[in-house]
Amino acid sequence: MINSIGIIGAGQMGNGIAHVTALAGIDVLLLDAKPEAVEKAIVTIGKNIDRQVAKGAVTAQAKVDALARIRVAADYTALAHADLIIEAATEKEDVKRAIFKAVQPHLRDDTILATNTSSLSVTRLGAATGRADRFIGMHFFNPVPVMKLVEIIRGIATSEATYETIAELSRRLGKTTAMSEDYPGFMANRILMPMINEAVYALYEGVGTITAIDTTMKLGCNHPMGPLELADFIGLDTCLSIMQVLLDGLSDTKYRPCPLLVKYVEAGWLGRKTGRGFYDYSVTPAKPTR
Repeated sequence: MINSIGIIGAGQMGNGIAHVTALAGIDVLLLDAKPEAVEKAIVTIGKNIDRQVAKGAVTAQAKVDALARIRVAADYTALAHADLIIEAATEKEDVKRAIFKAVQPHLRDDTILATNTSSLSVTRLGAATGRADRFIGMHFFNPVPVMKLVEIIRGIATSEATYETIAELSRRLGKTTAMSEDYPGFMANRILMPMINEAVYALYEGVGTITAIDTTMKLGCNHPMGPLELADFIGLDTCLSIMQVLLDGLSDTKYRPCPLLVKYVEAGWLGRKTGRGFYDYSVTPAKPTR
């Protein structure tokens, strides 16, 4: 039974995971390399729960109780008694490996380690932790409080007990689970990212404008968001990184990142988080940049 969870990374994904965990009645220890990021995350969580209160989805008292369950962890030693650690750092393997190496000496032998990676090899990451049987992928989707899925990824050494524990926890968090084998991109990004990349190719080759491409997919395929708008929401650097993981891991040229996607990332036009990507967010409504 998971009663306390340490979350490493207080960014968009980390604060969302902390949000749903605390609302589910589970104690949270939130840690980030930048202490100010944790304070900012707690403010964000409060505002996001306020929206749920306004909609009648949760009570005002539930907000008070949830925020009381979230504590700031000053360093890795504070995570010593957590039943589960979820790493929600940037999608870079060297960063994740460094985190696992640093936190490992402070954990109980039975603590489960989970990564929120959206594309990296769970088997390879788990092998570096010294507890591969208690290591698993727990891929939440953004925004975590809204999206209902957790994609669970078993490494080759992940035990059945670890899988069952994480599946049960996901249900406690109000999520539906889908189990993926450990292949590059897993299921969601194996399907989604090539679609986004193909939309960028359609723009690059002049097949359609940004507006035309997004409108076609929204109105023609009933997608809630066009692929270029979605890429901006995810972050173009993240999209590029996942495409590179797919290309490297599957050795198929159909996963080659579009040169225009590479160019946008090189320019620092990463989407909403930088104010400019395929759309310019300095104006309302946002306008296409090509």
